[in-house]
Amino acid sequence: MYSGPQVPSYDSKLADFDTVPLFMKSLPPEDGLGMNGDTAALEALQSLVHEGTPDEVALNFKEQGNEYFRGKRYREAMGFYTQGIDAKPESLALREALYGNRAACNLELKNFGSVLRDTSSLLLINPKSSKAHYRAGQALVELERYEEALDCCDRCLAFDGINSSVRTLRDRAARLKVEKDRREAEKAERMRKEQNEKRVMNAVIQSLNLIILPSREGYSSPYSPHFDPTFSGLRTDVTPVLFPLFLLYPQYSQSDLIASFDPSSNFVSHLETMFPPSPSASTNSRPAITQPPQFPPWDIYQEYTVGNLALYATTHRRRIFKVGKRMTLRDACDVAANVPSGSERDGLELRDGCLSIVVVPKGQKEQAWVEEFKKKRAADGYDH
Repeated sequence: MYSGPQVPSYDSKLADFDTVPLFMKSLPPEDGLGMNGDTAALEALQSLVHEGTPDEVALNFKEQGNEYFRGKRYREAMGFYTQGIDAKPESLALREALYGNRAACNLELKNFGSVLRDTSSLLLINPKSSKAHYRAGQALVELERYEEALDCCDRCLAFDGINSSVRTLRDRAARLKVEKDRREAEKAERMRKEQNEKRVMNAVIQSLNLIILPSREGYSSPYSPHFDPTFSGLRTDVTPVLFPLFLLYPQYSQSDLIASFDPSSNFVSHLETMFPPSPSASTNSRPAITQPPQFPPWDIYQEYTVGNLALYATTHRRRIFKVGKRMTLRDACDVAANVPSGSERDGLELRDGCLSIVVVPKGQKEQAWVEEFKKKRAADGYDH
């Protein structure tokens, strides 16, 4: 059933436009030109595009570009506008239109740097082109150059104060600038804080005479020295840094981690929350605990009571010394670093971000571990 004449689509019109010799962007293959493959006639027709005055040639290319722009084929349109500019027309209005239209194509194609170049060329021709200012402002906003976008809008509004599009663009640029300034200020504050914390962290580690060992290859420790979250302000005199500390029990190849050990706290305050008191311990010697800690499941002989524990520290130079339970971590660090004048620097090791203290039962097992350590130390070539 006949439904009336069919209206061709815009794309089909442009496709037909591509077949017109005057407007072809490239020559078709020879097998599409007839039996003789003669391109001379076609080339002659295409050469007509460049005949006439520069203004006539440029106007022709501009009109072709406009057709493609209306069809949203911006890359092809840009090519025609470029050919029009290359024709070097004398008409300032025509040159202005070609630069402006090419800037519009580049804006659609997100070639924002090219937009700025085209609008700059246009403004040399017409410093009061609102469209040029508007498109330049759009490109500057997309490039997050908000200060320049505001300046561009202000220059336009100085001679075209009722331009609502430019005013809207300016409001958007101002809003985005506030957001960008806020983000940059927050980033700068984070960097300042990180640098300050790094400085304080290094100062604390240096004050404790700790010797940092490089991490093992392929190993990333989940623990590291960190700032006390309850601490307000960064002052090295009160040591706001907490250290992960392992309590090692070599007798059973076991360990406990104290994730946040304050260097100013003593060892017994931690031991009393982890091990039961000695049977003979006075109830007045320690804070009251509703239910005393139980023996660890691996302590099969129930030897690990607070009063029956001996603590030892080993240094980087493989020295060993006994740590009093009422000593603080800082006290232990001071002992580890105390070497005769002229001797090589020594101190506790910070390995994989953690410190460690050995815990053994007093008496024979304590002596056995000490002797075993000394044998291993001698075998490793250390002489103390």
